[in-house]
Amino acid sequence: MQLVTIVPRQRLERLDLLGGPTNALIPPSRTTLPLWLALLLKRQRRINVIPPPWLDPENLREILDLETTHFQDEFSPPAPLPPLEGDTLPFPRHSLPGSRSRNQIQPAREFDAEGKMFYLSEPFLNSCTADAPPASLPYHWYEFSHLLLDAASDDLVNADLISNLLRDIREVRQAKMRRGYNAITDGSEGVRLDGVGAMEVSESRGFIAGVMGGLKNIGRSREQARREAAEEERDSRMRQDDEEDEDMT
Repeated sequence: MQLVTIVPRQRLERLDLLGGPTNALIPPSRTTLPLWLALLLKRQRRINVIPPPWLDPENLREILDLETTHFQDEFSPPAPLPPLEGDTLPFPRHSLPGSRSRNQIQPAREFDAEGKMFYLSEPFLNSCTADAPPASLPYHWYEFSHLLLDAASDDLVNADLISNLLRDIREVRQAKMRRGYNAITDGSEGVRLDGVGAMEVSESRGFIAGVMGGLKNIGRSREQARREAAEEERDSRMRQDDEEDEDMT
């Protein structure tokens, strides 16, 4: 369930939903609501939406700079998962872009096949609230931002500029996906996709599936050709042995 931070304009008692009860809305106290409910109440002009920090124009410029300058061959680091319970190591300020509190906790880390460290992305929950990291795109960054631009543009700082920056970021990330396609077709063992968004995966699924299917067919054809060559060689040896036996008799 994707959550978003809101400021109510009217009082509303808590609602018992399938995902659990919501907080009572008491102006002007902030709270979080499921995205679908926040959009519904926003269209009824009963709340204002507080956009996540990464949707601020200055932070979008920083993300665009990260994508184009510091991470030219891969996606910028995603927001880390919440810390494991009982893990109290201090969060390394240099490990991810953007300002961090010294009181934050060390998130869960993973390592790829080459031994490079990366942080798992959290697709839901707090990645789009007012407490989200300022310089890390969440998994559903593209869909979420366009929903807010459509339903809550008056709550955004310079919605037109935000729309332009989002378009630039999307174009840069699409170019990285295309380079990933070329790496796959050139025989690479794989492509790093940590930090990729849901929309980018969805747009690329058909092409990647086709490429992988083609590579499988190529591999299958090579294996079939190898087997046929081995059978021909075996038949040739058997004929030679038969001819030698006839000559000896």
